[in-house]
Formats: sequence, C-alpha cells, structure tokens
Amino acid sequence: MAQLTITDMALINNIFGMYSGYVLDLNSKARFADFFRRDLSIDIYHDRYAINGNSMGKRFRAFLEIAPNPEVHRALTALWEYRETIMLDRGEVETVSNARQRLNGLLAKLGGKELPPDPNFAQTQTPDSKVPPDGILSALEQEFLAITTMDEVPQHRGYAFERFLKRWCDVWGLDANASFRTVGEQIDGSFQHDGSTYLVEAKWHTRPVDAGLLHSFQGKLLERPDWTRGLYVSYGGFSGQSFDAFTARRLIMMDGTDIYHTLNRRLDIGEVIRKKVRYHSERRQPFVKVTELFSA
Repeated sequence: MAQLTITDMALINNIFGMYSGYVLDLNSKARFADFFRRDLSIDIYHDRYAINGNSMGKRFRAFLEIAPNPEVHRALTALWEYRETIMLDRGEVETVSNARQRLNGLLAKLGGKELPPDPNFAQTQTPDSKVPPDGILSALEQEFLAITTMDEVPQHRGYAFERFLKRWCDVWGLDANASFRTVGEQIDGSFQHDGSTYLVEAKWHTRPVDAGLLHSFQGKLLERPDWTRGLYVSYGGFSGQSFDAFTARRLIMMDGTDIYHTLNRRLDIGEVIRKKVRYHSERRQPFVKVTELFSA
C-alpha cells in the first residue's frame, strides 16, 4: 500500500486535474477503463476501488490509497506520459509549477525511477528573483485546499480563510494587515497595492453573495478617503441578481475558483488585482474570472 501524504495527493490532484471528478481528459467511463486496462492491465472498475465513491476521480484516489508502491508508480508514470502527449498535441504549456521535478520527487519516494528529462517540453516559468520560492507557494496552495476540507464550525473556517489571505498577500509583498475593528464595523483585513489601500471582505460561504452584502461593504469604502479600494472575496461566488442590483464603485471581486487558479498557476496576486482593476475600469465589470484574464 502506497503511503501518500495529503501533500502528495494534492500534487497528484493538481497535475492530473482530478478536482473535476475526472482524470485528465479521460472523461467517460469507457475511456477511463480502457486506459487502465490497456496501459496498466488494471481493472479500475473492480469493487475494491469504489471505497470512496464511483466517480473516476474517486476510483483513482482509492487506487492510490490501496495499491502497492510499484503499481502506483507505474500508473503515475503512464498518466504523466499520456498528459505530456496530449499537451504537446494541443500546443498547451505547463501550468503546474515545476510539475516534472515535483512528480519525480514523489516517484523516487515510491521507490521507482524518475521521469526522463524532456528538453522539448515547454515551461511557463522563468527564474525571477521577485517570485517567491515554489515551496512557499505550494504550501499556500495546500493551506487553501485544506480549508476547503475543514469539518470545523463555519466561524473557525472563516478565521482560517482570513489568516490565509493575509499570508498570501504578504508572500507577494502587499504588506497585509490582519482583521481589525473600528467603531461599529469589522474589517477582515487590508493590504497595499499600487499606491492604494485595499480593504478586504472575506466570506467563506458555499452560497453566492447577494447585492445586500456588496452594498454594505461598498458603504465602508465610500466613507473613507478616495485612495481606499476594496477586494470582496467570496468563496461561493456572486449571484447573478447581485450584479443586476449593484453598481460597484472602487471595489473588485474574487471567488474561490479565482483563488485556486491563481495559486495553482503560481500567478502574482498583485498582477491579478491589477488586471481586475483595469478590466473594471474599462468595462464596468467588477468581477472577471482569472481564467479569462490569464487565458494563455
């Protein structure tokens, strides 16, 4: 049985796109079963792999949990080779930072050979002294994913979310402050960016935020100096009705999917904010997905 840690599993999730319930583009039971049968001589639809559920992603996770190290090593290597092939065929670039190196570390941990070097495979990240070390960025990603699985009371999860946002901003040099109270109001945090002070409203709700909450936060901003802006972070996103009933002034928005893609792609949060601000200024839309702003 492979002894994979939570960090190991998170890396596998990132590389092989398992958050959607699928594995890579093996998005039908027939293709999924055929890959494991042809390439690995494994019946992935055996009852033993249904311990976590019946989706493709959950069956693969069960396989990773109960299969011996050599089989897990063989499966990860085969999936990497398949992933690399389809990415090259589609002209896609690597979006998981140091994916090959990090997977090699896991393969070595499993007691098998590392992947062969591939100088022709495109890399998206070049050395930059301003970019935090990947270990720190990876830890932030794992911290965010861990919050999504917390079983604690909502208030504790909310506090964990606020602490995570402060660390995230600090890592990218945004000089963040933790949550604080003023007379009659609570502010979930603040940071500095491009000469402006941003106040943060952080909501860890699975339901979308409505217009009333947006109006309340905007009221806090309009009572402050003109250089004060706002970032509204809602894990569950924003309702369509909220945009119909709300005109954003001096604030931009981010949802849980934005956070995940920013962390997973190792994007500079300062640059994400900069692009969101410009998009809102040009198109009067305070919320635009990170995947639209960074589509390449």
